[in-house]
Amino acid sequence: MKPAGTIALQVTGLHVALSGTQVLHDVDLSIPRGRWISMVGPNGAGKSTLLSAMAGLLPAQGRIELEGEDLHAMPVARRAQQLAWMGQSEAVGDDLTALDVALLGRLPHQSWLSAWDANDYAHAEQALRSMHAWQWRDRYVGTLSGGERQRVLLARALAVRAPVLLLDEPLANLDPPHQADWLDLMRNLVSAGATVVSVLHEISMALQADEMLVMQQGRIVHQGPCTDADTHRALESVFDHRIQVRMVDGQAIALPLSLRR
Repeated sequence: MKPAGTIALQVTGLHVALSGTQVLHDVDLSIPRGRWISMVGPNGAGKSTLLSAMAGLLPAQGRIELEGEDLHAMPVARRAQQLAWMGQSEAVGDDLTALDVALLGRLPHQSWLSAWDANDYAHAEQALRSMHAWQWRDRYVGTLSGGERQRVLLARALAVRAPVLLLDEPLANLDPPHQADWLDLMRNLVSAGATVVSVLHEISMALQADEMLVMQQGRIVHQGPCTDADTHRALESVFDHRIQVRMVDGQAIALPLSLRR
């Protein structure tokens, strides 16, 4: 049992049904504060659904607590200040500039009809620079490549300056150097006290997190340190042993295995 105040997100008895189909089944989950948790599993395991539910974006049965408070009872603005979200393939106006998009991350801190102030611009600039996207600040999003657009959307989530970040497929369209930049950024955020939960298909990158949450068929089958052998075995199992976790230069990586062996 962790001492009070060390849990960023607590999920108890969570059930989610979409279009009449049960997707999540009685999920219990604790996300420690100041940790990076990677969420992995095969397609259809319920990863994105669980992340969306934890962000308060889906109707669900059960209880979700953010820093000890009922997520759904929190005022919307305060919840948005405490929890930043980035979903898959998020829509954003092509006629907005990269700076406009980053500034949207400051909306939870704005009063009704107030204008951006110097503090908002400073946070938006810092977020864009952290994603190596400041040079596009005046470019319209519609002119950006998929990877460039993804980095701008990540900057929007960072500009919120929330203590908890939920990121669904944040590495989509990013090339390896910018994936490495993202990895460094996550480690820096967590070192500064932030909590990050990310759904990742890049298993070797997911293994760089502090903890891994392994899902299958709408249930959590394992949660543990990414360095733990039990975590590696659970990971290999949910992918039908089509991957194998190996330690290379002190780091865990996932290697795909061919059916023809």
